[in-house]
Amino acid sequence: MIKDTDTLNVHSIESFGTHDGPGIRMVVFLQGCNLKCLYCHNPDTISRKIAEEQPIIQLVKRAVNMKSYFGKLGGVTVSGGEPLLQAKSLIPFFKALKAEGIHTNIDTNGSVLNSSAKELIDNYADLLMIDIKHTNEEGYRALTGAKQLDHVLKLTEHREKSKKPFWLRYVLIPGITDNPEELVKLGETFKDYQYLEKIEIQPYHHLGVHKWESLGEEYQLKDAKENTPEQIEKVKDLLTPYFKEIKIN
Repeated sequence: MIKDTDTLNVHSIESFGTHDGPGIRMVVFLQGCNLKCLYCHNPDTISRKIAEEQPIIQLVKRAVNMKSYFGKLGGVTVSGGEPLLQAKSLIPFFKALKAEGIHTNIDTNGSVLNSSAKELIDNYADLLMIDIKHTNEEGYRALTGAKQLDHVLKLTEHREKSKKPFWLRYVLIPGITDNPEELVKLGETFKDYQYLEKIEIQPYHHLGVHKWESLGEEYQLKDAKENTPEQIEKVKDLLTPYFKEIKIN
């Protein structure tokens, strides 16, 4: 049962998200992240300061009021920041949502797999979307500021063994994450996963630059180019033999 004192540290909420899982979704962006990705388009969610402590009871009520919009596919996605940093608090939230028949999804960087995270994703998360930042430890650390790639791979293995669905997400940055050999390595790593439903390729963009500047920080990838349609198609062709579905966001 949810207590009146049960809260989540929330950055913002999007009522009708269409790019954060299947169908129409209520997307709850949590505050706080353990990584600092150079291309982050929500850098204001990185700080672990208290943004707004929202009662879980109210969040559940809001989701229930939206059920008619969700249809058969939609539901609630928790994103961030990094939602699994608040895994213990998410358990009663997702438990209540499932009791209401609402589909639950977590958009995670995949680097947190403690006991609370395992309980949450094993019992209450209908779907996981896991961000694969890079395919080697050096590249991963250069992009995120942390040495966590092995944690991400452990989470994908854990999810596969649980026999529950998950998606991958991969940001395609020309000259940084589009090396053909590394992309083949990505495909080889996941080609035999039975419960991996799709990979979403996220073309690189500069939409978060002004947010970094508003925080008084220099955007480190300002010289990176955006993908051309030809580059995106080439990557899609390269990955097609390895994945059931490839979606370009």
